[in-house]
Amino acid sequence: MKIDPDDFRVIPGKRVKLGKWRTDIKPLYKSDKHYKELLVNDVGELSELQRLLYASSTYSLLLIFQAMDAAGKDGAIAHVLSGVNPEGCEVYSFKQPSAEESAHDFLWRTTCRLPARGRIGVFNRSYYEEILVVRVHPDILEAEGLPAELKDRKTIWDGRYRSIVEFEKHMHRSGTRVIKFFLHLSKEEQRKRFLERIDEPSKNWKFSLSDLRERKFWNRYMGAYEDCLSSTSLKGSPWYIVPADDKLNARLIVSRVVIDALKGLNLGYPRLTGARRRELRAIRRKLEG
Repeated sequence: MKIDPDDFRVIPGKRVKLGKWRTDIKPLYKSDKHYKELLVNDVGELSELQRLLYASSTYSLLLIFQAMDAAGKDGAIAHVLSGVNPEGCEVYSFKQPSAEESAHDFLWRTTCRLPARGRIGVFNRSYYEEILVVRVHPDILEAEGLPAELKDRKTIWDGRYRSIVEFEKHMHRSGTRVIKFFLHLSKEEQRKRFLERIDEPSKNWKFSLSDLRERKFWNRYMGAYEDCLSSTSLKGSPWYIVPADDKLNARLIVSRVVIDALKGLNLGYPRLTGARRRELRAIRRKLEG
């Protein structure tokens, strides 16, 4: 089955209702063996495109992953980018802000981690936490030390949407292409994965009571995500809503979206100048002599 990234792309300006977006779709693979073959092919293609990105050193790519707990962000990142040269890729996971980070504007800590030209940057959670988690738990605003007049809950979220939109437009003008993934997990599938984390000793470390507490705010999170996806999906930095109940499907979709984005840059290896060709011929003569 051919994967069309546009099937999962949020159209700019269109209101998102997550209840109308499926969390599961028909498998894109015929068997586990077929899935592995598809992923290996995608990883190989992505590896070659990453070499082109690194060699050309003109664009950079930022991949942002947002989701509810247990949606498979770590697995998607690990599998899809398994063939990328570590020298050309950097992954950052953003947890609760430190005291230093909270003393700056909400974009500060992630801005420091943006990928340089020629590189792929991956944000496992990101500045979007400030309009998701903070919106569901607005008491967090008190710890950010904002002036009282800037904490008006009727205006602060729209203000942060605008800040993010302008920031991503700035990145686009600077040569950084931003691709954003929301791994769309059902509440029932999350329950099953939580139980799996309890039952399998190797996954116990992934689960805590805080995960269960956040589950109680499911509907609030869905509302926050709907506003976020509706307000911040741009032509140059789109959101993709990836059905995540099937982890294998989700990984195949993510890999094709990333490959499609890199292909759209029309990358190529740097062209040799006449002086460079003469230099290489001179080196060859010395080596052969």
